[in-house]
Amino acid sequence: MPDIPRVPQAESSLSLLGEGYSFIPSRCHRLGTDIFQVRLLMQNTICASGKEAAKLFYDERLFQRQHAAPRMLQKTLFGEGGVQGLDDEAHRHRKAMFMSLLSDEAVVELVRLNEAYWQAAIETWQHRDRLILMTEVQTILTRTVCEWAGVPLAEDEVTQRRDQLAAMIDGAGGIGARHWHARRARKEAETWMVELIRQWRAGALKVDKDLPLAVIARHRDMDGALLNERVAAVEMLNLLRPTVAVARFVIFAAVELLAHPQWRQRLQQEDSALEPFAQEVRRLHAFFPFTAARVRKDFEWRGYFFPKGTRVLLDLYGTNRDARLWEEPEAFRPERFSTWDGGAFNFITQGGGDAATGHRCPGEPLAIALLVNALRMLTRRMSYAVPAQDLDIKASRMPAQPESLLIISDVRYLPPNR
Repeated sequence: MPDIPRVPQAESSLSLLGEGYSFIPSRCHRLGTDIFQVRLLMQNTICASGKEAAKLFYDERLFQRQHAAPRMLQKTLFGEGGVQGLDDEAHRHRKAMFMSLLSDEAVVELVRLNEAYWQAAIETWQHRDRLILMTEVQTILTRTVCEWAGVPLAEDEVTQRRDQLAAMIDGAGGIGARHWHARRARKEAETWMVELIRQWRAGALKVDKDLPLAVIARHRDMDGALLNERVAAVEMLNLLRPTVAVARFVIFAAVELLAHPQWRQRLQQEDSALEPFAQEVRRLHAFFPFTAARVRKDFEWRGYFFPKGTRVLLDLYGTNRDARLWEEPEAFRPERFSTWDGGAFNFITQGGGDAATGHRCPGEPLAIALLVNALRMLTRRMSYAVPAQDLDIKASRMPAQPESLLIISDVRYLPPNR
């Protein structure tokens, strides 16, 4: 049985931090393989890329999520005890709660709220010389998701909660100050959410029983017990934080509009062009380069041996840009999604497989809908200028973002049916 190709480096963690999104694809190319071994965080790690690797990775008979995510991600992005780290029936039971909260009807309602907050923001932006679009969109999304979820949000705490939710995302792939800022933000946000859970359970906070805060506060796991208040807080943040993360997609969409101005007129006139444009943004601009699992039991694949307990990283970024799956994969071509086959394993920005039963993100339809709505706002409800600035996107920065976070000026509101 052949050994999985190995990177000849004693420890590659610093290389990963220095290369970011290109770490796995570059080594696959160099070694002429879709799979290789490398030592990361003092552990032997298997890295895999491509559609067939994704099919393998999302086979729950062979992989588990418990203890898979590095501790630095648990302390920043995910929290501890949340749905991402569960397996089997426990995972499906918790996941069913999220699927019910993110129904088609719920997505429609959240987008309705989001549109209203966009309209209000655009009207205020007309009176400002310049603004940082990333920050402003994060504010819009924070207001939107808190109202939708039943989370009380006083006007004087909007900035505080926005910054906490944004920091958990931004610091997840960072080291040093950015990482510690994210850890502090998670701790503060969980404390905020625990207090709201306590108040609801004590009857001191009145929230409609069908809103997410109430649903999560009263959710019982398979043993019939209420979620631990800290775990309930983590799961509430698993709704709020990813919604605010959509701001990154919005900024990348605005950058692509700047680079491909011919699409602005199409988006203004063709409803059918909005979702393909959004999908192409998501394909090219995945938040993070990879996702992690652990081998559940010894097995063989393609003649290679996978030992139980080994951490495996699936290359999201490289799979989305795989030339075997996507013609001219580095080119921005939204029209490719007019004929996309909808495959569950060739476009994996938010995971692969089935969202209802597996580890694909249940909020993916919501992310698409919010991005489509943002494109509608950017092209049909406002005009704006983009002053000279640094829009460089460094592959080494995880999660990626334009250096300037996209500064815009001279905003003008465009009334409907213009």
